[in-house]
Amino acid sequence: MGFFVCLFFFSQIAPPMGVSKACSSCVRTVDIKEVCTQCDRLICQHCRKLCSCCNAVICSMCCTIDYSDVGEQVLCSGCSMFEV
Repeated sequence: MGFFVCLFFFSQIAPPMGVSKACSSCVRTVDIKEVCTQCDRLICQHCRKLCSCCNAVICSMCCTIDYSDVGEQVLCSGCSMFEV
């Protein structure tokens, strides 16, 4: 339980002065503080993508889209190595 309380506390802290509070993909102001698990950049809820394999939150710059026979899949860089 202490871990989740600490995680909630640190997720509510604003970034230090001089650090952008804009989404790295669309440059909108980020209300919900989510970061890409690959590059640690802030992303908004409209630009975030979930990896089809591991459900990691990734930005559009770090994702790989696999256009296979089953349709398109969004993959993080870790999962895309195994899908090739």
